[in-house]
Amino acid sequence: MSSAPVVAVIGAGPAGLMAAEAIAAGGACVEVFEAMPSVGRKLLMAGRGGLNITRDEPLELFLTRYGARSDVLAALVSAFSPEALRAWMGGLGITSFVGTSGKVFPDGMKAAPLLRAWLGRLREAGVQFHVRHRWLGWGEDGALRFATRDGEVARNFDACVLALGGGSWAKLGSDGAWVALLSGRGVAVAPLKPSNCGFDCAWSAHFREHFAGDPVKNIAASADGRNWRRGEAMIRAHGIEGGLVYALSAPLREALEEGGAATLWLDLLPDLCAAKVRSEVAHPRGSRSLSSHLKSRLGLCGVKAGLLREALSREEFNDPERLAAAIKALPLKLSSPRPLDEAISSAGGVRFAELDERLMVKREPGLFCAGEMLDWEAPTGGYLLTGCLASGRAAGRGVLEWLSCRPTAG
Repeated sequence: MSSAPVVAVIGAGPAGLMAAEAIAAGGACVEVFEAMPSVGRKLLMAGRGGLNITRDEPLELFLTRYGARSDVLAALVSAFSPEALRAWMGGLGITSFVGTSGKVFPDGMKAAPLLRAWLGRLREAGVQFHVRHRWLGWGEDGALRFATRDGEVARNFDACVLALGGGSWAKLGSDGAWVALLSGRGVAVAPLKPSNCGFDCAWSAHFREHFAGDPVKNIAASADGRNWRRGEAMIRAHGIEGGLVYALSAPLREALEEGGAATLWLDLLPDLCAAKVRSEVAHPRGSRSLSSHLKSRLGLCGVKAGLLREALSREEFNDPERLAAAIKALPLKLSSPRPLDEAISSAGGVRFAELDERLMVKREPGLFCAGEMLDWEAPTGGYLLTGCLASGRAAGRGVLEWLSCRPTAG
């Protein structure tokens, strides 16, 4: 009687852990390797402000959030939908609730209880964990090589899932070192780029000194001046960031790549129509200064007033028509995205053309990829985590399918 196959999962983030769970449920032995001293570090970091694990919205709308990769992610996420993800959490004893804007959180908001329950289930299923094992690639005999505190070790496995993350937050383990290893074996990898990131703006010294660190609340923003999203942003000494900016990072980054320039449009008063703003700006102000007039008639002061003066020339600021137009569509010139390691996530990765429908590398039978190291991106707000979990589950099930179909020796 043949023994159960043994599968390596390299990377103990959400995608890797989900792959390990799926493989173990199919009867294979699983060993998880993690370069860091503990597992799930990026998941715990994501939960510091409340673990937004998915989103409660129609699946058709949910799938559009994956942009250019919506067609590929549709199959993965449809097989492990937000509803199924919440049921999976419930199976771990973690109830969830829907917050504002449809965001889904575990009760208590924290990631640690979920991770503890999940690791408990995996250990009960026989999954073994090896921390401080940094993957180095393959030996001449095809064995997987790892650097450990006790020196290098090499192991052979029946299959392997790579779930090594993207290129952001290197201190949590996602350093993109795997790119060279896969590229060296002929696997095409799209360059890693910052996603869900901030951008640099050439602020004046006066604006930077007075407003760096200030939030810009209750605004709307657009990357093209037409499609607007509401939220808030944060002024930094180098530029602008925050949830609203992160949601638009993909088109803004692409505009910079294509033309060397990008404009972030801000509606400073999204609750007022353009006609109302024009009327209030044009209202006689008597002896009051224009700044006092804007504050009293429209409530524009502080960082919002500062942004107007920063982005407009003196002539534009003093022209009622152009000032009113700018309040509803203020152009901020962006010069570059922030560095990759500062980004919440990354775009780019293993190209889907390199993979079959099971997420197995075509030129490397038995090697599967999952999570953020694949060539896709998604905004924060639950979409990114859902995609990682869904792809990990798909890769794990792909391993089981491949193992069941592979030719046996003899």
